[in-house]
Amino acid sequence: MRSDSRGATVGAGSPVLAAAETPPVGTGARDAADDPEIWVDPANPARGVILGTDKQAGLYVYDLEGRELQFLPGGKPNNVDLRPGFAAPGGDRVLAVASDRGRGGVAFYLLDPANLKLEFWGLAPVDLAEPYGLCLGRRGESFLLIVNGTDGQIRQLRVSAGADGKVQAVEERRFAVATQPEGCVVDDARGLLYLGEEGRGIWRFDMTAPAAPGTLIAEAPSSMLTPDVEGLTLLREGQVTWLIASSQGDSSFAVFRVDGSAPEFRGRFSVAASGGIDAVTGTDGVAAAAGPVGRYASGLVVVQDDVDEGPQGARQNFKLVDWAEVKKALGL
Repeated sequence: MRSDSRGATVGAGSPVLAAAETPPVGTGARDAADDPEIWVDPANPARGVILGTDKQAGLYVYDLEGRELQFLPGGKPNNVDLRPGFAAPGGDRVLAVASDRGRGGVAFYLLDPANLKLEFWGLAPVDLAEPYGLCLGRRGESFLLIVNGTDGQIRQLRVSAGADGKVQAVEERRFAVATQPEGCVVDDARGLLYLGEEGRGIWRFDMTAPAAPGTLIAEAPSSMLTPDVEGLTLLREGQVTWLIASSQGDSSFAVFRVDGSAPEFRGRFSVAASGGIDAVTGTDGVAAAAGPVGRYASGLVVVQDDVDEGPQGARQNFKLVDWAEVKKALGL
């Protein structure tokens, strides 16, 4: 056991090893890398990208081995999410969004699945003091955006391309939690929103019943989660759906099965040092996709590392973890 720069312990939960890592983000000596997301070509799982934010500078695009493909400078993107099948001005695209504290709204990007190039599309302002956490969802043909602020306020908007080819974002709902939230993820199939309140735990909201109150499904601090509760992601394997949550205070990840009538906590894992890749500490964002994803037959998990102990000094980056190793470690 040792501690990172924030005092978080390394080694809480069943240890797994990272299979690869990205280069450190360009911003050094500051809190920078934050949240990843994954897109995989459904026709060819060897093709895909990982998006990752440098919340001081812009948005990165990596391949499925963690190699940098593209960097889009601008703004201060904090959280990132995506959904495929978006009817964009230039044709079918993968819609990507990022909460942008620098530009005071949500930044919209379009990924061309043919060439894996990402382009900035536009910005939509939101009436939040500081746009912070964010996720996308689908309701039939509609694309939904959930964005929250550091004061606990949450907005749900419906997103489309207008006749003029520009972003349209229409507010549908507003609600709140008591203290600062951040990570969130939408289960499109069940119409559920999972949202992390950093010092309280994980909430579940029924998006099909907007007036219904949320349910706190996992408290923090607890044996499952040590504040702050940070990134949330879903991984779907056939009829089984897993929720993975970043437990920043002890540099670990909590895993829940959430396809049943009630969430079922199934264990915790951490990412240990091995083969020249350092341990994951003070973790923030997390993303996952069921396999095959590139060379990962069962799936891929991507996590933020607060201190990348590489040749460029203590910067921040993202680690790639084989989902099969997590399943083995937790007996899933």
